[in-house]
Amino acid sequence: MNPGKVYLVGAGPGDPGLMTMRGMQLLRAAQVVVYDQLVNPVLLEEVPVDAERIFVGKQAGKHCIAQGDINEVLIGYAWRGIDVVRLKGGDPFVFGRGGEEAEALRDAGVAFEIVPGVSSAVAVPAYAGIPLTHRNYASSFAVVTGHEAVKSKSTVDWAKLATAVDTLVILMGLHNLPSIVAKLLAHGRSANTPVAVIQQGTTERQTTVTGTLADIVERARTIKAPALIVVGEVVRLKSALDWFFPNGDAEPAPTAHRVQDHGE
Repeated sequence: MNPGKVYLVGAGPGDPGLMTMRGMQLLRAAQVVVYDQLVNPVLLEEVPVDAERIFVGKQAGKHCIAQGDINEVLIGYAWRGIDVVRLKGGDPFVFGRGGEEAEALRDAGVAFEIVPGVSSAVAVPAYAGIPLTHRNYASSFAVVTGHEAVKSKSTVDWAKLATAVDTLVILMGLHNLPSIVAKLLAHGRSANTPVAVIQQGTTERQTTVTGTLADIVERARTIKAPALIVVGEVVRLKSALDWFFPNGDAEPAPTAHRVQDHGE
């Protein structure tokens, strides 16, 4: 029996329209789909009716199945000659443990393919009208996990991030927002730095709260996970570049403020 192959597929940030053509092709031919918490259920409707669906989603503090067990599920099916689509929210290699799963597959002698997805790190700010770079505001950005903010031996260098990077995109950081703000302020970021917190970005439930490092903790108290945090001057562009209105709200009236377009 020939072993099966595992496809590590990025499902995108939430809007099913952002799924890649390659990812959709694999879903529609899948024998087994192993999927995460943040995968839009609409995508599972593309899976053949006789395919097996296995939920292995994780929530903060509530792990449905350990990562090692997920690896064993993928390897076990492949050794039985079955192809597996491992469907992961966003991009599998951006805080999705796709690298760990690929290593486990390699060590087990299982063939795999990586299918990149649209990462929430870039898509969610875009849906909120926030470009991560802009020639007038920011020439660099960094993506960081918010889980590290409260660790005593954090691997994140907040001192460098506070002063050396124009735009910070923080994933999985809502619960630690007060600590993140405190670290950025302690390492020299101005209290007047604009901040946006975006809940369930790219979906019909998208909600955005803006403020500054001085007041964003209070302003974002009603925001629920999953949420993404953007820190930097580019947040000022949101009011001018808003384009996504998930609740059918009317577009805002034009304002006198206009942003000069220099392109990329």
